[in-house]
Parts: sequence; C-alpha cells; structure tokens
Amino acid sequence: MHLPRILLAGLIALAATPAAHARDIDCKLRFTLSGWSAFYKTAQGTGTITCDNGASLPVKISAKGGGITFGKSRIDDGVGEFSGVANIRETLGTYVAAEVHAGAVKSGRAQVMTKGEVSLALAGKGKGWDLGLAFGKFVIEPR
Repeated sequence: MHLPRILLAGLIALAATPAAHARDIDCKLRFTLSGWSAFYKTAQGTGTITCDNGASLPVKISAKGGGITFGKSRIDDGVGEFSGVANIRETLGTYVAAEVHAGAVKSGRAQVMTKGEVSLALAGKGKGWDLGLAFGKFVIEPR
C-alpha cells in the first residue's frame, strides 16, 4: 500500500523541478526595418523568427527613442540572434536599446539589447544617412 504514496511523492517532486533544466534553443530574427530621426527616433519593420527546434513566428518590429540623433535609414536583410531563450514566445516583447550610430549612403550597424534574461544581437547593412546617440526601446510583436 505504500507504493502508491511513494509514486505520488515522486511525481510531485518531478513536477516541482525548476524549468532551469529546460534546454536553451537557438533562435534567429531575419528582418527589414526603416525609419527616421530628428531628436526623436522611430522605425518600423517586419521579420520572421526561426528556432532550431522548428518553431517559426512572423513578427512586426518597432523602434522608438530619443537623444541627439538625425537621419533617415533602411535596413534590409537584417539578422538578429537571441540568447537565453527556452521558448520562441520569450523572444516577443520590449528590449532596452542604446546606440551610437553614424553612416552615409551604405552603412553597417550592430547593436545588442536585453529584455530580462533574453538578449538580442542585431546586425544589418543599411541605406541612408544618420548620425547621433539614441536610447529607447525595440519592440517585437506577433504579426
């Protein structure tokens, strides 16, 4: 008669095991983003997040912030890499961003931002011109 109690205690202990044992997955963001800035910076775009576990999610992106910044730019074929992700849904939300940028005609850009335990590193080649220092947020939402 003690076997069911032992089995029940084992199941409860297993269910109470923290999710920290869950494997991190590799997720990437492919995106296009365009915008302008004149003290206030704004940009919008779209993309797709894909993970090595087969999950995929179409997303819309917005970036907003302020600082000493001027320009107009567009990034095509941008790539982002997430770290600290156990589920594709953890990639959604608002990331804190800070950047220093300068470019004319064709330029490259790289940026790292965070949202709690999740980090996002962005890279892309752009067109346009821009100059400045900006702080703000980078938002990823489902499309």
